[in-house]
Amino acid sequence: MTSTTAVSGPGSDRRAATLLMACLGVFVAYLPITTVSVSLPAIQQALDASTSQLAWVQDAFVLPMAAFILTAGVVGEVHGRKKVFQAGLLFSAAGAAVALCAQSVQVLWVGQALAGLGAAALLPTTLALISHAVPDVRERGKYIGLWAMSLMAALTLGPLIAGPVIDHVDWRWIYALPVPLSLVSMAVATSRLPESRAAAGRRLDWPGQISAMVAVTALVYGVIEGGAGSFTEPVVLCALAIGVLGGVAFVLVERRSTSPMLDLRLFRSPGFTAATLVAMISFLALIGFFFLLSLYFGLVQQLDTLEAGLRIMLMTGASLVVGGLAGRLMHRIAPRTLITGGLLVVTAALFSLLTLDVDTSFVSVGWRLVVLGLGMGCVITPMTAVAVGSVPPPLAGMAAAGNNAFRQVGGALGPAVLGALLTTKAVDTLPGHLAGTGVDGTVGRRVVESARADGLGAVAGADLGADTGRVMGAVGEAFLDGMRLCLTVAGSLTLLAALVALILMRTPSRRIPQPVRPADQHSGSGQPVRAAG
Repeated sequence: MTSTTAVSGPGSDRRAATLLMACLGVFVAYLPITTVSVSLPAIQQALDASTSQLAWVQDAFVLPMAAFILTAGVVGEVHGRKKVFQAGLLFSAAGAAVALCAQSVQVLWVGQALAGLGAAALLPTTLALISHAVPDVRERGKYIGLWAMSLMAALTLGPLIAGPVIDHVDWRWIYALPVPLSLVSMAVATSRLPESRAAAGRRLDWPGQISAMVAVTALVYGVIEGGAGSFTEPVVLCALAIGVLGGVAFVLVERRSTSPMLDLRLFRSPGFTAATLVAMISFLALIGFFFLLSLYFGLVQQLDTLEAGLRIMLMTGASLVVGGLAGRLMHRIAPRTLITGGLLVVTAALFSLLTLDVDTSFVSVGWRLVVLGLGMGCVITPMTAVAVGSVPPPLAGMAAAGNNAFRQVGGALGPAVLGALLTTKAVDTLPGHLAGTGVDGTVGRRVVESARADGLGAVAGADLGADTGRVMGAVGEAFLDGMRLCLTVAGSLTLLAALVALILMRTPSRRIPQPVRPADQHSGSGQPVRAAG
C-alpha cells in the first residue's frame, strides 16, 4: 500500500471516483504518444522539420516526463496528491493548447514539453491514488490492470483520432481532445477526489531533482545531436559527459539524502530491480519502434495518416485486450512467466518485421503487429505490479514513481538512439541505391547532402523533376536498410529484457531496511517487510 494519510477516508463511492480519476489521468498522460507518432510525416511536411527535429517532437514530451516524474511523486506526498493530479491535468491542457497554435516546430516543442510535465505529475499520482483507495495488495492487481488498460486505450485511440483529423482538417487539431478532457477531469476531481499525503517529515529533494534532470536531458540531447551530425563533435561529447557526471552526482546525492527522491535501497529488491530494468530497456526499444514505424508507413509506403493509424491500432488494440487479462491472471500465473514470455513474443515479432519491404501488404504487416501487441500486453501490467509489490508498503509510491521514471528515460532514449542509427545507416547506403537507379553526378550528390543535413524526409519532399521517382525509390531502400538495423537492435534489447526478467525475478527476496522517511499512519507496524521478488 502506498504511504498515505487520508484527509477524508474514501467510502465505496469515493473509491469508485478515485479509480475513475486515476484511469482518466493516465489516459490523458499517454494520449499524445501515438497521436503524435502517427502524425510525424504530416508534421514533418507541414513544418519542414529535419529527422533530428522530428525526434525532438517526441522527446520534448518524454524528457520532462522522465526528468520530473520522481519529483512530482514527492510533491504529491508533501503537498497533497489531489493537488498534483489537478496540476498535471492543467499542464496537459496548456500543452495541448500551445500545440494547437504551433506555427513552427519550436513552438510545438514547447507544447509537447508542457504536456510532458503534465504526464510527469499524473503518472505517479494516479498509481498512488489506486494504492490508497485499494489497500489490499492482491485486490490492487486488478485495478492496476485497469490502469494499464487505460494507458493502452490511449495508445490505441491515438491513431484513430489522428487519422481523420489529418485527412480532413489541419494536423494541429490532433491536440483538441486533451483540452476539454483535462478541464472536465479537473472539475470532477475538485469535488469527488479525496486528498491524501504522506505523514510529516517528507521533504523535497532539490539536489536529486537537479542532478536527475541534468543527466537525462544531457544524455538524450547528446544522442540526438550525435545521430544528426557526428558523435565526435565537441558539443556532443560535452553533452554525453555532462549526462554521465549528472548520473553519478544523482547517485551520490541520493545516498546521502535524509529524504531521497529515489531511495536507492529499493534496488536491494530483485523484483523492483528487474521490473525497473525491464521497463527502461523495453520502452527504449518499443517507443523507438513506434517512431520508426510511423516514418516507414509515411515515407516508404506513402500511406495516409488514417491507413497508418489503423495498422498501429492492430498492435495497441491487441495489447489493450491482453493487458486487461494479464491483470486478472497475475495471481494464477507468476508475473515472471508473463513478463518473460511476453518479451520473447515481442522479440520474435520485431525480428519477423525484418522482411518488411516497400510493397509489404496490410495483412503481412498486420499479423506481425498483432503478435507484437499481444506480447506487450503481457508485460506492462505485471511489470508495474511487480515494481510496486516488491517493496515494503511505505516505499510503494516511490517504487511506482521510480519505475515510471526509468520507463520514460528508456522512452526518451528510444527515438534518439534508433533515430540516430536509422539516419546514419540510411545516409551511408543512399549513394549506392542512387547509383543503382541511375541517379548520380550532381543530382546524386545534392540528394545525399540534403539527406545528411536534414534527413530523408527533406529529400522525400523535394521536386527533382524527371529524377523524382528514381530518387524516391532509392530513398525508400536506404530507409529500409536503416530500419532493418534498428529492428535488429530493438529485438536484441527486448531479448535482453527477457533475460533480465528470467534471471532476477527468480532471485530470492531480500529484506529492505526501513525507509528514512517516516511511515504513514496507515502503513502498519513499520517493521521491515520482506520484498516479494
